[in-house]
Amino acid sequence: MSRRRGRKLMGEINVVPYIDVMLVLLIIFMVTAPMLSQGIKVDLPQAAAEPIEPDDLEPLLLSVDSAGAMYLNLGDPKQALDDERLLEVASAALRREPERPVLVKADRAVPYGRVVEGMVLLQRAGAKKVGFVTEPLSAERGSGSR
Repeated sequence: MSRRRGRKLMGEINVVPYIDVMLVLLIIFMVTAPMLSQGIKVDLPQAAAEPIEPDDLEPLLLSVDSAGAMYLNLGDPKQALDDERLLEVASAALRREPERPVLVKADRAVPYGRVVEGMVLLQRAGAKKVGFVTEPLSAERGSGSR
């Protein structure tokens, strides 16, 4: 029986490479997180409504910008859709998942009639209930002022 000479086996794990990988992943997630916001940038109206509980299904989000262009968070969310295409895409999504929540996110400067047109298209597509996305009231406005 010969005895081994030389180095002993090391029973420790070198964690430095794992820490490096985790830091790189953290930086990647920090850079990409702001890009994951849904829809387009709109100036939302403020309301003193209670927030709704999140659902398991991702909501179908109709965004209406200040110019009145409509966007859906399906496909390319930065691509404006005409009324027929919006109806077609929303109908397909609601046929697949009829219980999917439907929300409207409209800029405060958009004419009310354009928002109603979007809601009518969503109802024609099969939406049973349509909710609105708003900003919470700011502290300086108070709850009693309009």
